[in-house]
Amino acid sequence: MALLLIFPVQIEGVLMYSPSDFRKGLRLIIDGQPYVIVDFQHFQMGRGRANIRTKLKHIKTGSIVEKVFGSNDNFDTPDVETKTMQYLYEGGGEFAFMDAKTFEQITITADILGDAKWYLIENQEYQIFFLENEPLSVDLPSSVVMKVVATEPVVRGDTVTNITKPATLQSGLIVKVPPFVKEGDNVKVDTRTNAYLERA
Repeated sequence: MALLLIFPVQIEGVLMYSPSDFRKGLRLIIDGQPYVIVDFQHFQMGRGRANIRTKLKHIKTGSIVEKVFGSNDNFDTPDVETKTMQYLYEGGGEFAFMDAKTFEQITITADILGDAKWYLIENQEYQIFFLENEPLSVDLPSSVVMKVVATEPVVRGDTVTNITKPATLQSGLIVKVPPFVKEGDNVKVDTRTNAYLERA
């Protein structure tokens, strides 16, 4: 089946999206509220038009809703501002960032960051998204390299390749790794699934 790609269109100065533009992480205004797409799936009932079933996260409240849209629906985009900021430190469940140009500092709570909190590395710069001057989220790369700070040593004679063991990374995140990974190793982890990819 051929895939028809339709790019966002400009209507009277407003950027509009249609369901053919859907992707995970896309931010939309739906029923006057700002949402981000968590997941979506195309489906078709009989000979009717194709529809899209979505799972949406409210940008401000974090609540999850499920909605179905038709292929002819259109959506505005929330007025999201992006700033490049340096991650400084974590304290009391709050994560501090600084604008390297203005030296302005902000804090973002662990609840807002979600799993992104496990992949922040001190002194590195990240894209921070803001809505109405409130920080929304941090844009992460698809994978990061982090150091293993604790894991069990390899059991001598254990050659089974599909066995894994827990390893604690420098951020406190615990991932399953192969037996040959040891403390002090750097490993690459998928930020979308929290899964070990390879030793780096």
